[in-house]
Order: sequence, then C-alpha cells, then structure tokens
Amino acid sequence: MPDLPAPQDATETALFSECWDAVLSYADLCTAGSTAAAQLAREAFAQGIREVREAEASAVRGTGRRSSRLPRIPLLLAAVRATAADWEDTGQGHRLDPDLRLWLHSGQAARYTGPPLSRPVALRGLRDLQQADAELLWLAEAESLPLPLAARRLGLDPATAADELAQVRRLFRDRCHRNHLDSPMDAECRSYARLLDAVTRSPAADTPEDLSRHLATCVRCAEAAACLRLHGGGLPAALTGGVIGWGGLAYLERRRRATEARFGPARPDGPGEGGTPADGPGRTRAVRGGLMAAAVLVSGLALTVSLLQFGGGEADSATRSDADREAVADPGPYPPVDPGAPPAPASDTASPDGGRPPAGTTPDEHAPDRSASGAAADTRPDPEPQGSTSATASPPRTAPPGEPAACHATYAPGNQWPDGFQATVTVTTAEPLDTWRVAFTFRDGQRVTQMWDAEASQQGSRVTATAADYNRAVPAGGKLAFGFLASWTGKNSPPTDITLNGRSCATG
Repeated sequence: MPDLPAPQDATETALFSECWDAVLSYADLCTAGSTAAAQLAREAFAQGIREVREAEASAVRGTGRRSSRLPRIPLLLAAVRATAADWEDTGQGHRLDPDLRLWLHSGQAARYTGPPLSRPVALRGLRDLQQADAELLWLAEAESLPLPLAARRLGLDPATAADELAQVRRLFRDRCHRNHLDSPMDAECRSYARLLDAVTRSPAADTPEDLSRHLATCVRCAEAAACLRLHGGGLPAALTGGVIGWGGLAYLERRRRATEARFGPARPDGPGEGGTPADGPGRTRAVRGGLMAAAVLVSGLALTVSLLQFGGGEADSATRSDADREAVADPGPYPPVDPGAPPAPASDTASPDGGRPPAGTTPDEHAPDRSASGAAADTRPDPEPQGSTSATASPPRTAPPGEPAACHATYAPGNQWPDGFQATVTVTTAEPLDTWRVAFTFRDGQRVTQMWDAEASQQGSRVTATAADYNRAVPAGGKLAFGFLASWTGKNSPPTDITLNGRSCATG
C-alpha cells in the first residue's frame, strides 16, 4: 500500500481526518485500481494542502480581504481532478478510468481551467460564499451529512442549523444568478435569463415550452437552472457536477450510501428534532427540504441536468461505476449462505425489516448496543461518513492445538502526535477470501477516527474493519491491509486479539 500523507501539524491532521475518505472515494472513481487510487489521493491531498497554505498566506497579506477559495472537501476533490489531468499529460493516463481520460480531452474539462467567467456557475457561486457558509452547504448537500452533525462540526447550534442552511441555499442561488448574468451569453440566452430566474423561484411555476426547449440544447443555461431551482432535489447534483466535473453523480451516490450505512436511513436531520440524531427502527423523522429527496431523485431530474452538462458519457460512467464497484458501505453477507442449509432461527439481533443485519455487521460477531429505552447508544465521534453501525465482539475462534493459524497479522504504527496517531494493519490469510472483516481490541482507550481501504466501526475497545468494495477478494497466501487514524491519551499500546472473520490470527 502506498505511503499515506503524514500530517505535519494540527491543521493538516484535521484536514486528513475530515477529508481523506472523500478524497479516496473520488480517486477510486477516477482510477483503474486501488493502488492507483491511493497514490492519486495522496498526491492530490499534498497539492490541496499547498493550496490551503497559499490561500491562508494570501489572506494574511491582504488584511481585511476574504480569501476566495473552495471549502476544504471540494478543494481537495478538485485537486484529485487536477492531479489526474497531470497524470494524463505525463504519460500515466493508463492508470486512469478510460471515460475520465476522454473527458479530460473534452471542452467540458477545459472550462475548469479556462477564463473565470466561463467556468460552471455552481463552482463560482460556491467560491463567492463565506467560508463557513460554503462548508455547511457542501456537507449537507453533497456529502449528505446529517444536519446536526454538520452543524457540530462547524461549531453551529444544531437547533438553528436548518434555518442557517435555508439562508445559505438562498445566498448560493443569488450568487449563481448573478454569475449567470455575468457569463458570456448570446442574444437568445440573454433573452431567457429573467424568465429562467422567475420560473425557478417557485415550485408551482410551469416552465414555458420555449424555455424548456432552450434548456434542452443550452448546457450553460441548464447548469444555471439546476443551481437556481432550490426545490425538486437537483441542487446536490448541480454542486458536485459543477465543482468536480466528471464523476459528480457517481461520487454523490457513494457519499449518500456511506452516510446511510453509518447513520442509518431513519436518522432525523431536519428542523424540530432538537439537533440530536435518534436511533431505533420505525421512528418518523422530519426530513430537511431537498436533502434526502436529492438522493431519491438523482436518477431523475438531476440526471437529466447532468446529461446536458456533461454530454452522455458522465451518466454512463456513473452507472457503470456503481455496477462494477458495489457500494463501499454495503458489503455482502459473511459467511456465505449455504443453499442447502436450513434457515437460521430468528434472533434479537435481526435487522428491523427481518433481513440480514446492517451492512458491515454480522450476527456471530456483532450486535447493536441497546440502552434501556431501546435506542442505540451513539458515542462515536463525527468523522467523514463511512463504515457501519457500532458492534460488540464475541470471543474469537481459536485454532485447535497443533493446527497452524488461519492468518497472520502485523500491526505497524506510523506517525504519532500529542493526541493522535496513524497505523496500518496487514493480515496474511492462509485461505482464499470472498470478503473479510478484521477485528482487534485497544487496551488504552484509543478511538479510531478515520479508516481507509476498509470500513470502520468501534464499540468500546473493540474495533472492526470490513472490506471495501474494491479489495474484498484475497487469494490464499495473499495479504489485505488497511490504515487508520486514532486518538490516544496517556498510553498507546498495540492492539490485541486480532481476528480475521472471527478466527484468531497469529501475531509478531
């Protein structure tokens, strides 16, 4: 596994912890393999760090002037796209997705490095917002992060976050409208500008037939329409498509699935819930306008706008990406089901719908930790959405005396700073695997805050890493590896009781 970025200070550590999962997710879409994805993400992260430093230095020199730059995650995603373009120019294009390579040589890609007034209005509108406003808009719309968690991450009051987001969305619309009017337009586009503004303000307004025909043929006006129409669920696709370009829809879907796997589809994030995520199946939630509708309608209205924006290749690529690469946060069941075996008896740990447990957990090793009220206790930190529900461990299955262990595990600590550290776990398996989960126990209260090349969950001292979609299969004698960031205080001993699919691994 390639070397990962080594945070040099608190700022870089925070960026890595909050953004690495998003950067790696987009890099995986852009490349032809997991090794290339990790290297692309690492190079892009280093480039993004430089851009953040330059923007901060510019803000210091220009006293009283706000630095105009993208929020942290979009900035790093744009760095992934720029790094991929550099690979294409320096003879490393064979490591990229073929559809991305075609897009990089198109006029659409040229817009992101061309004259500022010709760039997508969503990109320009996001830059024009105050930094905190832009961060809130991206986390809630593009990353699908539950609103109370996005508010806490940004230091906002969760009780007023819904009103804050509604105001930010209106500000974003105003900036996009102004940028659309400032863009180079021909006479026909100019004649429709006022009508487009009026039609997109009201959810009940019908689009005149002549304007509809114009939007079907004019990419720039279709982009503007997606940003100006705050109702209907098209804003997330407009944001991701306008900011990162190629792969916007596929990235949006991946982040939505990762969020659902981590926090569950029934977590409230709208006004009136007191800003506290609730656990428990069947509980009604108030959905913030447009957030979950965006995920449901992304294959409808948002797809139509994106097809106009990127030509046909983008939608095809998004569909193919999700077909070829299963959802990162939705691993298949383990162990595989034997068709001839009798059905398993029902248990208290079954999922609410009577099916298999939530993604990333298994009946034999994990079960939700329920409080007296029946709600799952949520003591996890607020990392970028990934992983699955928390779990408790059962005793590992050990090999009979004299029989060699089914696996061998190596724990390699990396950089360490006063309140955090980086480490890598490598496991060699004696048997071929269709999927895997590795669990281990920390003795000194360490808490995993971020994980890559696997999906993380932690209950108490027990940490479980579940295979990502791109590295599930491991041949006999092969190795699997994943890394993580974690916090520590006082003492930082290596983990113990490392298991692979519930079976103890030899260490040392």
